[in-house]
Amino acid sequence: MVKVVVVGGGFAGCAAALEAAYMGASVTLLERTDVLCGTGVVGGIMRNNGRYTAAEEMIAMGGGQLFTLIDRNCRHKNISFPGHAHASLFDVAKVPAAVQRYLEDAGVNLRWMARVSSVELLPIQRDGAEKVLKSVKDTSGNIYEADVFVDATGTAGPAAMCSKYGNGCAMCALRCPSFGGRVSLSALCGIREFAARRPQTDAAVQHQTDAAVQQTVTADGGKVQSSREENAADSVMLYGAMSGSCKLMKESLSEDIRRELDEKGVAVVKVPDGLTENHLDMKACQQYALPEYAGNIILLDTGHAKLMTPYFPLQKLRKVPGFENVRYEDPYAGGRGNSIRLTAMVHRDNGLKVDGLANVFCAGEKAGIFVGHTEALATGTLAGCNAVRYAMGQKPLVLPEETAVGFAIAWVRLQMETEEGLGKKYTFSGSVLFEQMKERGLYTTDTRAIRERVERCGMENIFLLKA
Repeated sequence: MVKVVVVGGGFAGCAAALEAAYMGASVTLLERTDVLCGTGVVGGIMRNNGRYTAAEEMIAMGGGQLFTLIDRNCRHKNISFPGHAHASLFDVAKVPAAVQRYLEDAGVNLRWMARVSSVELLPIQRDGAEKVLKSVKDTSGNIYEADVFVDATGTAGPAAMCSKYGNGCAMCALRCPSFGGRVSLSALCGIREFAARRPQTDAAVQHQTDAAVQQTVTADGGKVQSSREENAADSVMLYGAMSGSCKLMKESLSEDIRRELDEKGVAVVKVPDGLTENHLDMKACQQYALPEYAGNIILLDTGHAKLMTPYFPLQKLRKVPGFENVRYEDPYAGGRGNSIRLTAMVHRDNGLKVDGLANVFCAGEKAGIFVGHTEALATGTLAGCNAVRYAMGQKPLVLPEETAVGFAIAWVRLQMETEEGLGKKYTFSGSVLFEQMKERGLYTTDTRAIRERVERCGMENIFLLKA
C-alpha cells in the first residue's frame, strides 16, 4: 500500500490527506498543534465572488467533500458585504471538529503536536529532481517514512518573522509560543523559498530592511537567517503580508450590533472622524482593500464577530459607539498587530510537485501567493491526488486552464516568476485573479454551467477515481 505523509493540518493538508486516503493510500497527517484547519479556526468565509465558482468546480470534479461538509456548518448563506456577493459564513467553533471526525472516519492517521524537526534525504537522481525524501522526524523523536509527502506547512509565522516584518507576535490562533513555530518541510529539504512583496510605506512597519528572505528554519523555535541579494527592489520593498482580519468576542459588543449580526450575518458601523484606521496596504487579503473598509468597521458573524482589518488599537476601538466593552478573541494582541504570512512559498509545477524534490508535493499558501480557504482546499485536493499518482507511477493530473481552479494554479505560477507578480495577492474572491476569471468568462454562479464546463474538459468526478 502506498504510504503518504502530509505535514500540516490546515485546510490544505486536510484536503490532501482526505484525497490520498480516498485513493487507497495509508495516510498520516502531522499537525504541529492540537487542532485542525489552521487559520480556518478563525476564518469563516466561503463562496464569496469567484470562490463560488471554484467550490462548485471542485464538487463537480469529485473533490468537494470538505466543501459540502463546511456548507452544512454555515451560520449564514448567500449574504453580501462591501465588494462581495453570495458569501457563506461557516461556524468556526464547529468546522474544525467536524473536519477531524471526517478525516478519522476516512482512515487518516492524525498525529497531534508532531512538529517536524529534521528530514532524511536520499541522494538519488529521479524524474529530473535532485533529492528524494525518505522520512521526517518530529521533535518527540518519532520518525515517519513514506513513499511520498505533501508540504502543507503554510507561510504564517513563526514569531521571528512576525517580529521581523510585522509588529511582533500577536498571540494568534497559530500559537507558536506554545507549540513551536512553523517549520517548513521544503526548507528542511534545502529548497529555497521566496516571499511576497509589499511596499515599504506599509503603515505597520516599525523598521526597515532590504534583506531578501531565504529561510533556514530550525527545530528550536523557528530561527530565520536572511541573506542580502543584489536586487534593486530590496531598497523599496518589504516581505510577506499581515493577516487581514481579527476576531472579537460577540458578547462584548452592544446588543444592537449583536442582533444585526445574528439576523443579517454582517454589520457595517461608521467610524467617527478621528478614529479611522487604514491598514489596507498591508493585508494578505487584498480583496478587502476597498475604501469601505477604511471608513467603516465591517463585522461578519462566524460565531465570533470577524473584524475585517488586520488590527485596530483597542482603546481607540472602545471609543466607537457599540464597542465600549469590546475584547479581542484572535489575535489577543489584535489592538497592536496580526500574524505575518506569505514569506515561505516554493516553486512548483502545475501538478503541485515541488521543484527540486522528486516525491514532495505542496498545497495552500506553500504553493503560491494563494489567499483563502477555498484556495487551500482546491490545491490540497490536487496535491493529495498527485502524491498517490506519483507513488503508483502514474502521470500527474494537471487541471485544464478552461477551469477556474486549473487556470489559477497555472497563472499564479507564472505571476510568481516576476517582481511585479510577487507584489500582488491572489484569490478567487477578488483582486487580480478574480478580474482575470471575469475577463476569461470563468466566473459564474450557474451550477449547471459549471458542471457542463467540467464535463467538457473531461474532469467530471476525476478526484473519485482510484489510483
